[in-house]
Amino acid sequence: MKFGSKLIHNGNEIDKATGALSIPIYQTSTYHQADIDNGQEYDYSRSVNPTRKALENTIAKLENGDKGFALASGMAAIASVLAIFSAKDHVIICEDVYGGTYRISSKFFNRFDVEITFVNAADLEEITKNIKKNTKALFLESPSNPLLKITDLQACADIAREHNLLLILDNTFMSPYLQRPLDLGFDIVVHSATKFIGGHSDVVGGLIVVKGNELAKRVYAVQNGFGAILGPQDSWLLLRGLKTLKVRLDYQQRNAQKLAEWLDNHEKIETVYYPGLPSHPGRDIHFRQADGAGAVLSFKTKETQMAAQFMKKVKLAAVAVSLGGVETIVSYPVKMSHAAIPKEERERLGITDNLIRVSLGLEDIEDLIEDFNNALK
Repeated sequence: MKFGSKLIHNGNEIDKATGALSIPIYQTSTYHQADIDNGQEYDYSRSVNPTRKALENTIAKLENGDKGFALASGMAAIASVLAIFSAKDHVIICEDVYGGTYRISSKFFNRFDVEITFVNAADLEEITKNIKKNTKALFLESPSNPLLKITDLQACADIAREHNLLLILDNTFMSPYLQRPLDLGFDIVVHSATKFIGGHSDVVGGLIVVKGNELAKRVYAVQNGFGAILGPQDSWLLLRGLKTLKVRLDYQQRNAQKLAEWLDNHEKIETVYYPGLPSHPGRDIHFRQADGAGAVLSFKTKETQMAAQFMKKVKLAAVAVSLGGVETIVSYPVKMSHAAIPKEERERLGITDNLIRVSLGLEDIEDLIEDFNNALK
């Protein structure tokens, strides 16, 4: 079954109790237990809920994984994955990771003696030379946020197998439609489902998918123990959003490609970061491991003040944090998504004051280009 059909027909779309074509919102905290001696699947909604379970089963099927988990936010998902590690464990993370991941790993888990090293994951030698006896995992993004740096995921899988490491990927930018890391040898995939999976800027949620039952037990112990679960209403919203993931991303990608090409030829733009451009570093690697360039791009203006002016003057796009909605969203990483990273480190990574990130929506591209052009005048 191809992906578009799988979104609609994955075995979790019809309520078994009533035949409803939309899984009901099981707004309950607990369940009557008819036989307390033998137990039953549903006992308390922190542990399992029918609406959440349908979402978890769906994302597991779409990522070709063994078990899915729905959490209260993307950061709850990321933190829950990092929580499977113990004191003295060492985790390698790509250096231009999402700001929230940088913050939770460097300012929270370090307090519990989980050792973190940030590396340029696009350079495989940087990864291998930082592996130590206590290294347990690689945590990666590709494309990365916000500069869309490409990491060779297959090569990283080879490194991980050689050194017996868990391999984790934040797949938020691509979604399971465009990239399925578990098929490339990864062990865990995380999503901020707030973004493309939800798709409508109306829900906050996080998802985890794992390969293997033993790893699933470790992640479930964190989900159930911490209790940072996704509620049934939000689970239902994500189930609804997933059904249109393919058609949304197909259109959004086309918009992104056209806008990237237009920006790349604009006299006031210094650099455009988008895997769909022939000049993008790692483009060939990206298209070996992904089925599209995605709907997020970034660009740098030649003058810093032009970036600030653009953010004030743009009208058709929303100026906001987040991405992946039906509306185009522009964000300013140094003051939004990556504000948690120290200024010196941001500048070293290239996350500078003239950088703008764009998540393309469903508007007509001609209107967006006209709006962007006016904002850059």
